[in-house]
Amino acid sequence: MVKVLLWGSLADLTGGAREVEVEADTLRALLDGLARDHPGLRSELARGVSVSIDGRIYNDSWFTPIGPESEVVLLKRLQGG
Repeated sequence: MVKVLLWGSLADLTGGAREVEVEADTLRALLDGLARDHPGLRSELARGVSVSIDGRIYNDSWFTPIGPESEVVLLKRLQGG
């Protein structure tokens, strides 16, 4: 299981839980698991989110591996120029 910290208002979509756990070994599996286990997150996940894995931000790198001890933070999609 991977512990996922929900940043900012994303926690409101899980009934106030700031940290959730999901079974995942890749970024794609993480997002699929979050959508399955926490339906309130589905609309935000569909819009796109950013995920920090061990301090590095990923947006669409589906096959990025995630270890059971990885620090994972889910954020609203980071945009900028």
